[in-house]
Amino acid sequence: MAFVDTAIAGVQLVTFNRIEDSRGVFFEAFRASWLGGNRRWVQWNFSRSAGGVVRGLHFHRRQSDYWLVTEGRLMAALVDVRKQSPTFRAALCVELDAAQPQALVIPPGVLHGYRALTDVTVQYLLDQEYDASDENGVKWDDPDLRLPEAWYRGPAPVLSGRDAKAPRLADVETC
Repeated sequence: MAFVDTAIAGVQLVTFNRIEDSRGVFFEAFRASWLGGNRRWVQWNFSRSAGGVVRGLHFHRRQSDYWLVTEGRLMAALVDVRKQSPTFRAALCVELDAAQPQALVIPPGVLHGYRALTDVTVQYLLDQEYDASDENGVKWDDPDLRLPEAWYRGPAPVLSGRDAKAPRLADVETC
């Protein structure tokens, strides 16, 4: 297992040690000791999305996420909206594929969401129980996000009503 830092402070990509044989594949997907600190993971969520769906973008002031794709492929979009961060306004996309399992660690104050490149299943841990008052949305295609061009390519996404009505970054109180 290896943690790889990304261009956004605190966002890490976790690559697992896979054991594959004639029976199938095994890997450890999570150990609390890997993430250290005072984090206590308290909620486990399951999300299934059809190809073409975009979920988010949103950020939390208190909650960290630990994502694992268990089926399909997605493109995660991340933007640092923490004003005091050394990587403030850094933006990146990361592709996660269940065929090559990796996890993504997302700290508070990092705007995140994903585009389902295929039908996709994501299981994710939270270090705070979900609190709607801590979720702040931003329009998925706001050019002020400065996400890589790949994020904006493709057919028009399928969005929830809430995500379709999300404000632009300039209209949101960031961290």
